[in-house]
Amino acid sequence: MLEKIGVFEGEDIVEATLTSRAGAVAKVMTWGAVLRDLTVPHRGGQQRVVLGFANFEDYPAHSPNFGAIAGRYANRIALGHLVIDGESYQLPLNNGRHSLHGGAKGFGKRPWALVSHTANAITLALRSEAGDAGYPGALTVLCTYRLAEPATLSVELSATSDAPTVVNLAHHSYFNLDGAPDITGHRLAIAADAYTPSDAESIPTGEIRLVDGTAFDFRTERPVGLSEHGAAVLYDQNFVLAKQRGPLTLAARVASPANGLAMECWTTEAGVQFYDGHKVSTPVPGLGGAPYGARAGLCLEPQFFPDTPNKPWFGDCVLRPGAVYRQRTEYRFTAS
Repeated sequence: MLEKIGVFEGEDIVEATLTSRAGAVAKVMTWGAVLRDLTVPHRGGQQRVVLGFANFEDYPAHSPNFGAIAGRYANRIALGHLVIDGESYQLPLNNGRHSLHGGAKGFGKRPWALVSHTANAITLALRSEAGDAGYPGALTVLCTYRLAEPATLSVELSATSDAPTVVNLAHHSYFNLDGAPDITGHRLAIAADAYTPSDAESIPTGEIRLVDGTAFDFRTERPVGLSEHGAAVLYDQNFVLAKQRGPLTLAARVASPANGLAMECWTTEAGVQFYDGHKVSTPVPGLGGAPYGARAGLCLEPQFFPDTPNKPWFGDCVLRPGAVYRQRTEYRFTAS
């Protein structure tokens, strides 16, 4: 089902409703390729598992990337500066001195085109011209959301460019599995032996450090909320899943002891950014009238490591003509 839900800068914004035979329901809108809502069958009813807004107008005004596809480069690029093949490029600065999620008008904050839609899948496209937000190369991006049985959300991303450019796309839903005011009671496991430490401005120092003996050790499932020396640990951190991108692999698992619902995150990416939502504070109610404050939801964003364009030892994030960027991430929901 397709429905017009608003207008943005003169362009109609439509929303598709996807369903699985088991009863999962996803709502995806063309603005930002945003997953606006997701409910999964649970205990004879439906459990909402993401944060969002009921009204489209609240997204451009208030959304901290709820459910969006972040790009052209998700996460941070230090000082908004990068060099490709000896050529320097300056990107917009929208995170203090740095560039975040492609700038203030990144991919998650503009209309996408509807390519196709079935009962359980939708494909959206975006054309980003050369020079868009300072990036070289004209980029064509495809995003497919698919509901697989019984309650799995698959996010498939691809991109091609006519010139060398950097690409890092990430799905940016905020998950809350039980509807509690915050997710500090959720239990989390991340399949990472290492992480990339960051400075006070959330820019990686360039190190890859083992999680042993740190607050970043989630190899054994534990509550998200953690205090250290009397203060809460706040998370917005990249975890190292692998040396390079590869086949679909389990990255993380989050579970709610309150209702027994769990979600596994499987991905092809080498890194996953765990953000506990500690900066969330929306002035308007969320879905179901829920108030969204600090830690109302958590993000698990598979992607390249932050600032990889300036730290080549983190990996190769340059997309060249003739090559195809591909990412696949699955969020699999189960109940105990």
